[in-house]
Amino acid sequence: MRIAILQPGYLPWLGFFEQMYRSDVFVIYDDVQYDKEGWRNRNRIKTADGVQWLTVPVYVKFEESPLITEIKIDNKANWRKKHFFSIRQNYSKAPFYKKYINIFEDAYSREWEYLVDIDMHFILKLAGCLGMGDKKIVRSSALNVTGDRIERLIKMCKFFKADTFYEGSAGRNYMDVAYFAENGIRIEFQDYKHPVYEQLHGDFVPYLSVIDLLLNNGEESLSILINERQGQGKIEETVIR
Repeated sequence: MRIAILQPGYLPWLGFFEQMYRSDVFVIYDDVQYDKEGWRNRNRIKTADGVQWLTVPVYVKFEESPLITEIKIDNKANWRKKHFFSIRQNYSKAPFYKKYINIFEDAYSREWEYLVDIDMHFILKLAGCLGMGDKKIVRSSALNVTGDRIERLIKMCKFFKADTFYEGSAGRNYMDVAYFAENGIRIEFQDYKHPVYEQLHGDFVPYLSVIDLLLNNGEESLSILINERQGQGKIEETVIR
């Protein structure tokens, strides 16, 4: 049994969904401290003028060390209108724009109070579009698993009887592989090779939101994402997200 445990992200990148695909259980780690300048409330799309950030404005007092689940969205500015307009403007000529645009139109027509709720909404919707609608996805806040950082991860692995923990590449910098092994858990580090795929607006740009892949490649997106499409190029460096 393989498990992945990742913090939620806004319109996440390809590597996020690769970890989901490779795992039997995918835990959204939503009850840990919110990180400044992380990927919880932002991601990137491609435009004719280069990369553009889509950022959800939030209320944060970092001195209070808030959890991700506690972060509220600042709805004073009409960020939903701006995000939908940016997606529509920059992907209207994408081959699969019409197939998927209703997902974004629906999401941005809703009122959202907490950041984690729109993050989860898009994660589940995009997973379904990629063909992973039956994946077991749970939120750590629903598990009532306590302990320090490493102990919690081990407890979550044991909760699901997982013997393999599929960890992001950044985990190499701090994970105690031996301690996990003592608890009967093998750590497998992601070494994601970013694929090169069909894309609008000139030269290929990697490490964007997965919506760039989806709107440009439709049903082929998952095979491209997991590097199973024949004859495609790859970007060899590993990104840390």
